[in-house]
Amino acid sequence: MDYTVYAQSAQRVGIFVDVQNMFYSAKELYQSKIDYRKLLQAISRGRPVVRAIAYVVQKADVDQSSFLEALRRSGFEVKSKELTIRDDGSTKGDWKVEIALDMVTLTDRLDCAVLVSGDGDFVPLAEALRVRGCRLEVMSFEQSTSNELMRECDQFICIEPDVLFREEKFVREMQQRRYAQAQREGDGGGYSGQ
Repeated sequence: MDYTVYAQSAQRVGIFVDVQNMFYSAKELYQSKIDYRKLLQAISRGRPVVRAIAYVVQKADVDQSSFLEALRRSGFEVKSKELTIRDDGSTKGDWKVEIALDMVTLTDRLDCAVLVSGDGDFVPLAEALRVRGCRLEVMSFEQSTSNELMRECDQFICIEPDVLFREEKFVREMQQRRYAQAQREGDGGGYSGQ
């Protein structure tokens, strides 16, 4: 999709990034991570950014301090909370309600809210913003974005490969998965790791 539809306009923009949703999508689809500095540049395209918020879920046993600092240096305000582990072993760790509340709360200061997530649970948010006179752009990976969310937003923007970077450990994991799959399918002798 064309990033430049509103380039160089005075449209006030708020950016709301569902980091976990984007992390897993980039990893699964491209064995890559998102360069958040480039993401912010791709979204703003000359428009004034009122707020850029990255919502992060942390695991207690994983030190993400350098990642959180990198987000801040990239221009994002970071909101973080710990993953909740329930008594039955299941986990809860999303920001959907808080992201929606922040977006609706800020509509009087924004002309456009940019949601960086493909989660279909955000579909009702499109109408809530529309009735408040705020445009909704969704930026995500087409393959992992709800079709209904793409239809309901004012503009869907596909994340381009130039906003991604490959981390060697992701490449190794993908090669190991392919090798294991080849072994299961009985093709172990001819697998080259490519």
